Amino acid sequence: MSRVGKNPIEIPSGVKINVEKSRVVVQGPKGSLETPLPKGIGVELEEKILKATRSNDGKAQRSLHGLTRALLANAVTGVTEGFRKELDVIGIGYKAEMRGKYLNLSVGFSHPIEMAAPQGIEFKVERLPRAVSNYAATVVVQGIDKGQVGQGAADIRRLRPPDPYKGKGIRYAGEPVRTKVGKKGA
Repeated sequence: MSRVGKNPIEIPSGVKINVEKSRVVVQGPKGSLETPLPKGIGVELEEKILKATRSNDGKAQRSLHGLTRALLANAVTGVTEGFRKELDVIGIGYKAEMRGKYLNLSVGFSHPIEMAAPQGIEFKVERLPRAVSNYAATVVVQGIDKGQVGQGAADIRRLRPPDPYKGKGIRYAGEPVRTKVGKKGA
């Protein structure tokens, strides 16, 4: 058995699960998510426990067994609690602010960058305490789909990754940035 796949998923109250032939629909207080089921993988719903099963012990089936169980667990967590990623915008003159539904970033280019939040996720901007940095803001990406939240955060970080010499740029909250030593004076 797959170590991940054999673990049961406990269903919290307020979550409804509809198991169909090729997909599982999870509905909760924050929204609804759909998870596709690969061939050979089944799902059993017993009272408040959800279990993933597989048809044989082939390598592909073992891999899909654990993957499907993890996707279902993420769907249950997403519709109850949601997912959240934080990005720190650090640097002199670097700003992040919300203008309506758009995230407006000034990160050292000749023009500000405006990003619209993809459907299913939302952006928020918070100021960091001065103890962390005098020139910093935090961009929060949140939603119910873990994959979309992670991709949205990665798209923002890709605009200006942390500089290896000064450390300024956009980084995940708590991400360590190893700075290099600059040129030595003669």
